[in-house]
Amino acid sequence: MRLHRALTALLCAVAALLLSGCGTHVAGRGASATATGPIPWTLTAPSRIAAARIGADHRTVSIDAQVPSGEHPCVRNLKAVDTDAEYGTVPGTVHVQISFTSPSLDPRSGCVGETTATARVRLPKPLGDRELVVDNDTVFTADGAKPPALRMCGRLGCHPPAAGCTPASYDQALIAAGAPMHAYRDAEHCDGRWLVLDFSWRTGPACDSGDENPACSSRLGDRWFFRAERSGWKPVFETAAGGCAAVRRRVPRFPTALCAELPPLSATLHPSYPPPSAPPTAGGSPAATATTR
Repeated sequence: MRLHRALTALLCAVAALLLSGCGTHVAGRGASATATGPIPWTLTAPSRIAAARIGADHRTVSIDAQVPSGEHPCVRNLKAVDTDAEYGTVPGTVHVQISFTSPSLDPRSGCVGETTATARVRLPKPLGDRELVVDNDTVFTADGAKPPALRMCGRLGCHPPAAGCTPASYDQALIAAGAPMHAYRDAEHCDGRWLVLDFSWRTGPACDSGDENPACSSRLGDRWFFRAERSGWKPVFETAAGGCAAVRRRVPRFPTALCAELPPLSATLHPSYPPPSAPPTAGGSPAATATTR
């Protein structure tokens, strides 16, 4: 009888282990969202272009790009191609496209980091004074660069406007002040060395030009003061107040001729948000409490 009970217990234990193993397989790996099969290599482009250099022949360009990295190989067939022959040339520019294949789009690849890799291309003729456009949105120029490096250009191009009383210069000032995209200038007061710029941006829905919905004219605004420097207009102060008092406390040299007639910005353009009142206390209202302090 004892032997029968022992055998029965052993068989039950073995059965439990088998069922447990099957259960683990079904509920674990079988229900996992992880894909099976080989990891695909996909044609893709760098996340960022970091730098470019021109060779001694003035035709060979080396381009540093950010590409995926991981424990295992993450990049194959890295190459830079001059695309002007295929898509047509644009006067004053050379267009280059960088591509490679990578398994980084599949999380199983482990390609979760980034590293710098260099691709090279030989242009049909010397770069000269033409601009190098990489992947359509990163631009380099040899002008003003220390060879072999090429200089990366900014949002205002390779030759941004100098500080001055010009529309292009005002656009540079908006960028320097961090104005929202699609902001437009409301007023400029400029003497070539100092600038006051009022600007605003719409905050309502996208509307047709003839739409009379009040929400279509909703907007916010700001006012910045600038000083001219070699790199362009540099923001020095921001305020919604009128006149000169606020700006001259911060920048005493700011000319009164540019600020004396400034009206304060409308509260609808530049609203203020005071801190909320303190909650009532057991001893009375916030106002009464504040008075007794």
